[in-house]
Amino acid sequence: MVIFLIDADNLSSPAWIEEACAGLESTEGTLTVRRAYGSAENLKGLAQTMLGRAIRPFVNLSLSKNTTDVALAVDAMELACQLPKPAVIAIGSGDADFVPLVVRLRERGIRMVCVSERTKMAAEAVHAYDAVIFVGKDTIKQAAEMEAPSPTKKKPARKAVVKQVAVAKASAAIPKTVKTKGQPKSATAGGKGEVTLVQVLEAAPALKTGQVQPLGDIVQQLHAAKLIGKNATSTRLFKKFPDKFELIPDKQPNQVRYVSA
Repeated sequence: MVIFLIDADNLSSPAWIEEACAGLESTEGTLTVRRAYGSAENLKGLAQTMLGRAIRPFVNLSLSKNTTDVALAVDAMELACQLPKPAVIAIGSGDADFVPLVVRLRERGIRMVCVSERTKMAAEAVHAYDAVIFVGKDTIKQAAEMEAPSPTKKKPARKAVVKQVAVAKASAAIPKTVKTKGQPKSATAGGKGEVTLVQVLEAAPALKTGQVQPLGDIVQQLHAAKLIGKNATSTRLFKKFPDKFELIPDKQPNQVRYVSA
């Protein structure tokens, strides 16, 4: 029996879950038990995926402290004690909070598999599992980078050499005063002001409700508004406004709430 338990507050994208189910079925076999745990809001966003994959939703109480991890862990222990004992239990979360659970179930002889989006995978949790499956854009990007470049693309190199020679000749004829044109561009590119609270709320209007929001969704909106760089830490911007944003949980947060008062 193969069991897949999803932390929908962590593995919160329908595309990730579709990819996770396909990956597990190809490596571990048919998913006998499929459950998703999370807030009503997060599970609502996964409704079509859960319907298509016959995943049972388990709505968690909306408390100030995120308790989805505990709800999932309790069910995992209960399922592990049933007979016949499950052969595989897959946890759909990269949260390090699950490590004690994973170690205990692995000691019972159960194969433990983790499914996580790469940026949400806690480094200290990797070696606790027997296997880790990564989903999301980073995984697709890595696969594309592994493809060898076509040898037929060497011809344009000759054109590039000709262009470089032409550019060199042209630059020699250009007066020195032209070089100063590049200076204002670099100054404006690096001279952007600090991101304001108003900009954050305009880019992610769902925060204005004061309700807990999935951190991943909010960060995507901030990326789209170019308020966060591609390589910037997702929580860094919110930590600039400690009195206005609450990150949940404190360690490796996956949710954020705007505190208006």
